[in-house]
Amino acid sequence: MSKNPNAKKNGGEGTAVGKALRFLASQGKKFAPELLDMAGSLTGVEALSKLGDAIKGDPELSELDKRILLAELETDAVREQEITKRWEADLHSDSWLSKNVRPLTLSFLLVCMFLFVILDSTSSIPFNIDPEWIDLLKALMITAVGGYFVVRSGEKITNKLKK
Repeated sequence: MSKNPNAKKNGGEGTAVGKALRFLASQGKKFAPELLDMAGSLTGVEALSKLGDAIKGDPELSELDKRILLAELETDAVREQEITKRWEADLHSDSWLSKNVRPLTLSFLLVCMFLFVILDSTSSIPFNIDPEWIDLLKALMITAVGGYFVVRSGEKITNKLKK
């Protein structure tokens, strides 16, 4: 399985602004190299705002390129906000499943990973996992563990600030 050149370092699909920056770089456009590094490590709306400031201040980008990149950045910001709204709606729902889907998903992925490690390390059981499945499990684990604990921490901080 070949790697997607537009993928983020963690195996995700990447941000719209990161894809746009990589496209501009492939066309020979010049811009500050730290812009691409920032786009590759974005997490959260605050980071998107910092990247927007860096794009606006880059003297090598044309005004048209800046407008395109800022429009893509807005797309990423809207996507982040919509994900947060969905998670908040799930949290405030009366449904047991919607309130517990994140911990259940995280638990299921951890159990699967544990079983795969045990089966793969046991020499008496012929068990082999294809690299594609390892890459998928890795991406899911990073997303689930990171998302769960980041969102839970945010929820706890928000609750403390409200009190």
